[in-house]
Amino acid sequence: MRYAEVAVDAAVGYDRTFSYSVPPSLDVLPGQTVMVPFGPRRLQGVVFSLPPAPQVPETRDILSASQTGPVLSDTQLRLARWISDYYMSPLFEAASLMLPPGGRVRLKSYLTLSAAGGAAEGPPPTEYQEKVLAFIRRHKRVAEDRLLETLGRGAGTAVRRLVERGLVTRTQGRAGASVGRRYRAYARLPFPAPEGLAGRLSDMARRAPRQAALLSRLLKERTPIVLAQARREYGAGAVRALLDRGWIEVESVAVDRDPLAGLSVQPSPSVVLTSTQEAVVAEVRAALDEPATAARSFLVEGVTGSGKTEVYLDSVRHCLQRGERAIVMVPEIALTHQTIERFAARFPGNVAVLHSGLTAGQRFDQWWKVRQGEYGVVIGSRGAVFAPQPELGLIVIDEEHEWTYKQQDASPRYHARDVALRLAELSDSVVVMGSASPDVQSYHMAMRGHFKLLRLPDRVVVNGGATRAAPGVSPLAAVEIVDMRRELREGHRLIFSRPLLRAMGDCLETGSQAVLFLNRRGSASFMQCRECGFTLGCRRCDITMTYHKEAQRLLCHHCGDRRIPPSRCPACAGNKMAYYGVGTQAVVEEVSRRFPDVTVLRWDRDAVKRPDEYERLLTRFRSGEAQVLVGTQMIAKGLHFPSVTVVGVVLADVGLNVPDYRAGERAFQLLFQVAGRAGRGPAKGVVVIQTYQPDNYAVRAAAAQEYRRFYAEEAAYRKEQGNPPYGGLIRMLYTHTNRAMCEREAMRVTEGLRRERDSWGYSDVEVLGPTPAYPARLRGRYRWQLILRGAKPRALLDRLAVPPGWVVDVDPVGPG
Repeated sequence: MRYAEVAVDAAVGYDRTFSYSVPPSLDVLPGQTVMVPFGPRRLQGVVFSLPPAPQVPETRDILSASQTGPVLSDTQLRLARWISDYYMSPLFEAASLMLPPGGRVRLKSYLTLSAAGGAAEGPPPTEYQEKVLAFIRRHKRVAEDRLLETLGRGAGTAVRRLVERGLVTRTQGRAGASVGRRYRAYARLPFPAPEGLAGRLSDMARRAPRQAALLSRLLKERTPIVLAQARREYGAGAVRALLDRGWIEVESVAVDRDPLAGLSVQPSPSVVLTSTQEAVVAEVRAALDEPATAARSFLVEGVTGSGKTEVYLDSVRHCLQRGERAIVMVPEIALTHQTIERFAARFPGNVAVLHSGLTAGQRFDQWWKVRQGEYGVVIGSRGAVFAPQPELGLIVIDEEHEWTYKQQDASPRYHARDVALRLAELSDSVVVMGSASPDVQSYHMAMRGHFKLLRLPDRVVVNGGATRAAPGVSPLAAVEIVDMRRELREGHRLIFSRPLLRAMGDCLETGSQAVLFLNRRGSASFMQCRECGFTLGCRRCDITMTYHKEAQRLLCHHCGDRRIPPSRCPACAGNKMAYYGVGTQAVVEEVSRRFPDVTVLRWDRDAVKRPDEYERLLTRFRSGEAQVLVGTQMIAKGLHFPSVTVVGVVLADVGLNVPDYRAGERAFQLLFQVAGRAGRGPAKGVVVIQTYQPDNYAVRAAAAQEYRRFYAEEAAYRKEQGNPPYGGLIRMLYTHTNRAMCEREAMRVTEGLRRERDSWGYSDVEVLGPTPAYPARLRGRYRWQLILRGAKPRALLDRLAVPPGWVVDVDPVGPG
């Protein structure tokens, strides 16, 4: 008897497999997906190993195995085990990150009335069971989870009793549409073509002119015709008649849904690197060539405009020349297009794309072509780290500091940077991380020798295919901090300060472009009563609603709830409701009012939603069609516009007061990055930072554009508090629709953790909280959290089973 250890698609704890026997009729290998019985259900699983003996004395047979064979390599299976163990997620969830699109089969239970028509022997159904039966009768066939969602979880017991009595039948079916190869049918001549076919055309033209016309075209052009087109042009009857006679046949051809099919880029040769760029690339080349002796992980600290992308391009070129392949990661889908253009121009026809902005079909085709080794370079956002790239030699992580590399919304809550580092260890690959403002933890590890720190201290300009250091003592833009409190005291109450208005006026007068940054969407931040102070909040989330003038609605940016602005206060019935704060829409309106002849573009999640819209907006701005770009944090990340000479930060304080130990770091990184958009061409750049906290250390360091100055202050604060990188954090979150029950459960678990910690003597682990999360209510559910902090906070959880309903987030990056 053969046995298999299978990770099943169920909430079963982390790093756990189950033993199954392999029937003689099945060929099963590690990395293959299978269907297995699990209690009363049929679930999908992934085979992780084929041991000589099972973990338990009695096993059940695997029901079926996928026809595609193993889809996960040994390296991917080992990576999945690490993700499951480190992030405390079910092993199947970790493995599913690496399955091909459509490879995860989710089965749903469906309920129908039995053949007996709802009649059966025994006592009559209860009143509640009759309600369930009526619901099923009305819908004929209903998903069990939909029934439970509509009638309440208590209906589960009624359904079980009805199934046991034979009144209701439960079946399983696939949830959602599957994805696979797409085929297009063509009409073509048989090979060899029937003898004398051409000679029959004249006679056929009198009796069946449409059939004759189609045959004549196929004989003349000797190329197949799309079957649907043939039916449309010559008639379905003519096509069917020719098929019946055997004079034509249908051929199905696979269609490649290539997301880059319409991309037009001119191939570009490699540029001549500066001496500092060449020194960085030499280190990477040595790591690729001499894996036993050189460092394997690099952190490239390069000021904005220092040519980090050229370093990536040259490193990838060397990797490809060695016969190996590369993965290039960017933090946002919005940046993918710009990166694709650069890499596709350097490596024509050798670049694949994998990110969530593609259609399911495009992801399917790209995934399988990558797995078959058809592309040397894969570009994408955080999920690209799981691309099945064979002979992997290099992983590039651009803007490695970005929090979007962390998966926060679903299990496993992995960080793509840490996964990439682990993948590199398993595949013996090289990792190159780059940023102008590195993550504090990454920089700390580089300072301690875990990564090799490389620096690009100078901006570069491109001149005829060569790069050179930008001239002048300070090639970075000049930065001015404007104290908005002083502006108010001196009677200036506009959105834009006087220095920013002057800078914008000079910029637009010379034909240059300006970028205005405000990390807040909408026209106004909130609506408040000036009589009683009532603030209008979301009905489902503990957060104020943002006014959007274009839609004339108040919107919640967390759950999407929409409300018509009230004319009277809901609390006191007063008529003095007013809008406060500004968002990107208000900034656009103010620019248009101050500079009526200027074209303004807005880039935020309200104005631009799809990747193709990102591309069109960037093309318009790059071409000079618009002079001012207003946006949120999207405009701060890696965009290169040489004609931008002025950057205005409308309000630097947004996010500084969020209850998160990383708030200062995020503010610094955003300000530092957005300041780097100015002066990337020959003209000198000017940056104006407006703030009500001009003495804040993060604002000061960003204005000075000195990362090491910020790092020194931030690291000192972190060390004093025991926060990363000087200690680990694990966040535990509990949610419930009832406020009191949520708080009570949070208190119970927190006290239990403290008792267990004290009994085991884990004095170096703090149990902080519980406290309401931020925001305290989200989409109708109350949220409480607790934090484990210490040198090894995981040790406490390893001795306990995580309580049901709790979400565990290892190395959290946000406030909640």
